[in-house]
Amino acid sequence: MAELKVAVLISGRGSNLQALIDACAEDGFPAEIVLVISNRPEAQGLERAKAAGIAATVIDERTHEDRADFEDQIDSAARAAGAELICLAGFMRLLTAAFVERWHDRLINIHPSLLPAFRGLDTHARAIAAGVRFTGCTVHFVRAATDDGPIIAQAAVPVLPDDDAESLAARVLAAEHRCFPLALRLIAEGRVRVAGTRVAIEGAESRSEVLLNPSDR
Repeated sequence: MAELKVAVLISGRGSNLQALIDACAEDGFPAEIVLVISNRPEAQGLERAKAAGIAATVIDERTHEDRADFEDQIDSAARAAGAELICLAGFMRLLTAAFVERWHDRLINIHPSLLPAFRGLDTHARAIAAGVRFTGCTVHFVRAATDDGPIIAQAAVPVLPDDDAESLAARVLAAEHRCFPLALRLIAEGRVRVAGTRVAIEGAESRSEVLLNPSDR
């Protein structure tokens, strides 16, 4: 089976991009990153792409007159590279409904919470303030609403009594680095099917044990 060709959109340091790069470098991984696009020329993730020998380009919205032109440039670049799927890996820019529709069910995002909880920004501080015992990350197909869409994969992370936003973010990020490549692999293997607002995954096993926080021991 041919490898799924993927474009990755970034805005910053690119740690999730690196997780995807590392996964795609493994023997037998069914996807290939063909292009990295950043909306910020200073994004550290561009150096990660360069180090891995992956084509990278900057499409800076500050140099475009309107959002439509900015998104047209992203769309054209991704299609010219042969991308079949776009991954948003720390892309700090909301995309319009028109762009999302163009890439319907071919556009995925990773968000640092267990959606639908804590959509938007400052997720870790908000999780701590809310007193939740678990938070985590979610990979989902993108829809027009912010941080909305059918969920592909999630990872749960306990919130510890002495956590602050920084310490919690570090543990959630480690989970993201496992969750994003998993979701990409499942899609690339042709095992993911969107049915309305839900995702069905062929041959996937779900964990059945109960996770308690705090522990009952």
